[in-house]
Amino acid sequence: MEIAHFLFGIFGNASALFLFLSPVITFKRIICNKSTEKFSGVPYVMTLLNCLLSAWYGLPFVSPNNILVSTVNGAGAVIEIIYVFIFIILAPKKEKAKIIGLFAFVLTVFAAVVFISLFALHGNSRKLFCGFAASIFSIIMYGSPLSIMRLVIKTKSTEFMPFFLSLFVFLCGTSWFIFGLLGRDPFVAVPNGVGSALGTMQLILYFIYHDKKGATKNQTQTEEESMEMGQQQGKQSNNTNGTTQG
Repeated sequence: MEIAHFLFGIFGNASALFLFLSPVITFKRIICNKSTEKFSGVPYVMTLLNCLLSAWYGLPFVSPNNILVSTVNGAGAVIEIIYVFIFIILAPKKEKAKIIGLFAFVLTVFAAVVFISLFALHGNSRKLFCGFAASIFSIIMYGSPLSIMRLVIKTKSTEFMPFFLSLFVFLCGTSWFIFGLLGRDPFVAVPNGVGSALGTMQLILYFIYHDKKGATKNQTQTEEESMEMGQQQGKQSNNTNGTTQG
């Protein structure tokens, strides 16, 4: 049981690291275009808060036997901060203000959790408090792409829901869900079980709509070509009539 617990922790670390790095392709596009387009910055800010709280929860003086949770989430926090700063620099004014506000909220919540857990709580009460905080914001993190899922259904296009991000949400959530079950830690199992379910939903949407974009473009091109042909035929008809009348 302990070996399986450790192995799923290692797999969870690997899948979580890939999850944190999977938006690199998206951010390469954002940097090249110098625009965040319709990409949402909310998931990255909420992921940052989740990483900070989860890293804190996994520390030995808060929650024993969860150091693997701390290591990967500490690395994730650094990666997510980079993403957030890119959004703050390149996002439109309205989106930029929203991301800055959320970033300030994240730092405030994390500072409050650290302060309360260090100076007001001890032992099991500290673990419970930090565990609840980490679980709540883990669920919020996993739920933050819901707006993108709604956009996918509305536009019938997966352009702004990258496949690898959805894949690693599923893999990460599933592996940490099993890790939490094996370690009998509901604060790890429950939020990651939610993440596994939402990751599954994103993959289902991807496989339903990933070919629709090309079909929509072809339909639009066909309609445009038909309109152009109609206009050309109209011009030819007018020219013919003019010649006949002359």
